Amino acid sequence: MSNYTVESTKVETSDGAAKLHARFFKPKEAEDKAGGGRDDLVIVLVHPFTVLGGCQALLKGMAIGLAERGYKAVTFDMRGAGRSTGRASLTGFSEIKDVIAVCKWVCENLGTRRILLVGSSAGSPIAGSSVDQIEEVVGYVSIGYPFGMLASVLFGRHHKAILQSQKPKLFIMGTQDGFTSVKQLQNKLKSAAGRVETHLIEGAGHFQMEGPAYDAQMVNLILTFAASL
Repeated sequence: MSNYTVESTKVETSDGAAKLHARFFKPKEAEDKAGGGRDDLVIVLVHPFTVLGGCQALLKGMAIGLAERGYKAVTFDMRGAGRSTGRASLTGFSEIKDVIAVCKWVCENLGTRRILLVGSSAGSPIAGSSVDQIEEVVGYVSIGYPFGMLASVLFGRHHKAILQSQKPKLFIMGTQDGFTSVKQLQNKLKSAAGRVETHLIEGAGHFQMEGPAYDAQMVNLILTFAASL
């Protein structure tokens, strides 16, 4: 018998352009806990590029892992993905509204004032641009942020928002990431404000890290970072 439950809901965006399908992974023991300490932290995960088939199902393993460790986790399909309505954008700017809408729903319905935003692949720039637009976000984790030259054609205008944010941030990347080299990551983060941490995974490629084989490692890294907030 699993020690978590999953609930589904629909969240409407502020621009009315999409109804988002979201899933809440709730630890069983959370029902017996009063808020306070880290128990009130909710981890919101933002999936990879919708245009390339990204959807919340890719984050299910991580969300389950987080819930099994006692943390509330929320995944959702951005506009145009999965069971959400609306149309995906190429550059991810419309999707910032999706992240804001889901975080607003989390605050109103899950009784929290503390959110950790986690972005995977193209979800990283989208989440990064949302961080300072949501007061309740207390930290940010990126898994495979596409900082490289080619990816920057689409996502380059997102870089400034997360690099200038004072909120604590963790960048996780494989040393064989095909979109961003280790040197590109390090050069970008030289200008980053606030507390910045990096964790390199030796030999891992960009799409490998999106796979289930790395879910447990990602959960450990996310929770170690969460414990420091």
